[in-house]
Amino acid sequence: MILLTGGTGFVGRALARQLVEAGHDVRILIRPSPKNPRLPKGVPVEVSVVSLTDLRGLRAALRGVDHIYHLAGGESSNQLFETDIEGTRTLVQAAGEAGVQQIIYLSHLGADRASAFPVLKAKGIAEEHIRNGKVNYTILRSSIIFGPGDNFTESLAHLVRIAPGVVFLPSKGEVRLQPLFVEDLVTSLLWSLGNPEFENEMREIGGSEYFTLHQIIEIILSATGKKRLILPASTPILRVLNVLLQAFFPKYPVSGFFLDYLATDRTCETDSLPRIFGLMPARFTYRLDYLRRKSWLTKLRKASRRKA
Repeated sequence: MILLTGGTGFVGRALARQLVEAGHDVRILIRPSPKNPRLPKGVPVEVSVVSLTDLRGLRAALRGVDHIYHLAGGESSNQLFETDIEGTRTLVQAAGEAGVQQIIYLSHLGADRASAFPVLKAKGIAEEHIRNGKVNYTILRSSIIFGPGDNFTESLAHLVRIAPGVVFLPSKGEVRLQPLFVEDLVTSLLWSLGNPEFENEMREIGGSEYFTLHQIIEIILSATGKKRLILPASTPILRVLNVLLQAFFPKYPVSGFFLDYLATDRTCETDSLPRIFGLMPARFTYRLDYLRRKSWLTKLRKASRRKA
């Protein structure tokens, strides 16, 4: 049995699907919430409703579990301390008591407890909890992930759609990123399962190309068919503007944590996936069809064909 935290998230849903297709039994850990969880559709999984900081509840959720995929993170809900730090510490403790064989943890490039950025600091502390635990581990530090339903390209696409003719970029848009396709990340996670080569090791992985943020915005403008003027702006000013926009527009697509991620380069070696996993990553520009909005007429025609 495999326990999956963060199984209702962007990466977690894709991983749950591939794990089940590979013949594994999967149990998804879901935090108590009044909202309906976004479980992977059509994927037969067990569900355990328990908070990551509930040691007794985790002990029950870990019965019969041999491996853990720890994907849960608090950057989307402002719960970094509770989820990434305390949650990971409690999970590691419970896993050691339950005799779990391996924890596979998804972290970020640049994770460091000394980082000035809250998300990267929290990930660095979480990594330390895992290293200091009693369970064998594999840590994958990933570059930024893209794919249908992501919080990266789709957020930027939404931003350029609502932008009033101008898109402002922090750091002159010169920050370098290395987008990694979600299915390639999931394959890497799968191949890390029970692999002695990665026992108690950390690996950094990313896509096969570097892009500046300015280039990525241009690519997204092309994919969405939009035209916007791209201008640099001071990062502190953008942070203040971002806070104001979020206060008036709760669904504003850019969070403060996202600006943190765009503050410095987030890259590793471009041959990381071929070298570590023998996997050739998908090209960023070839996998953005999902950003092209289809007209209501096209959707109606497709629905009519299905009924026919």
